[in-house]
Amino acid sequence: MKPLTMHTGKLTDDQASALQAALVARNWQPREVPYARFAFESDKTNIVLYESGKLVVQGKGTQEFVEFVLEPEILRQAKLGYETVLNPDLLLPRFGVDESGKGDFFGPLCIAGVYVNESVINAWKSAGIRDSKNIPSEKKIHELAELIRQTPGCVVDAVTIGNQAYNRLYVKMRSVNTLLAWGHARVIENLMGKRYQMNPAPVRAISDQFAASKSVIEKALMSAGREIELMQRHKAEEDIAVAAASILARDAFVKGIARLEHQFAMKFPKGASAAVDAAAKQFVQERGAENLAEVSKLHFRTALRAQGLPEPPKTEWRKR
Repeated sequence: MKPLTMHTGKLTDDQASALQAALVARNWQPREVPYARFAFESDKTNIVLYESGKLVVQGKGTQEFVEFVLEPEILRQAKLGYETVLNPDLLLPRFGVDESGKGDFFGPLCIAGVYVNESVINAWKSAGIRDSKNIPSEKKIHELAELIRQTPGCVVDAVTIGNQAYNRLYVKMRSVNTLLAWGHARVIENLMGKRYQMNPAPVRAISDQFAASKSVIEKALMSAGREIELMQRHKAEEDIAVAAASILARDAFVKGIARLEHQFAMKFPKGASAAVDAAAKQFVQERGAENLAEVSKLHFRTALRAQGLPEPPKTEWRKR
């Protein structure tokens, strides 16, 4: 197994001060990093403690530093290598489900699901499987997606809702959360249909809680999906199964955008920004407003601006 080359965590003020003193005592070299409380480096390890309290350790010496300095001297607890002993649920056979494209004006909505078991989790220990939002390189996203799909014992499924289908469903459902819930439920149902490929059988499905009420997905579950426990929580991408699903979903979204760019011979920026507004206006000028539904999500205000239509006043959201 490859040694750990990256570690992140959160430190209290007292722990941060103790770490800084420990690094100074060991003659680590200080360096400048934007928004960092302090940063040091050795010949094989870089350490940054950000103003938020987030600690990032990177380099060939990461595992040695965590095991022999950070945990015994600063955190005063041994966790590295003992995660599954401290939390046996980490090895449970389960599904992770996540989506990509929800906040992107152009391109499809992609939902993916991944089944993992103990052997799959062990195979990924040093692979860098993490929330796709923390992987800026599309090339790396694709490489990890291929690794996930090819890992023995791993079972995957993905649903891509193209723009025209998305816009039809939105008109019918009138809610992004309802549409998302349907997509998550569809992926869980598809995975349950592949149970014969899974050993052992999954005990639960984990998804991010994107709606205020957990019942949104629960109501959308289909017959097979109701046979498995559904766990929804915020920051679900911290679970490796959900992180893997986020990578597959992002890979599918990137491919979907690429197909649209090839089909219409123009660049479609991701997200929602001034560049996206400009591209939307260009598309309407060159292709006509009637074709905007083929490449975008029409309920975004960007669609109105692209067509020169007035935007409705924004309503202030209030918690009930």
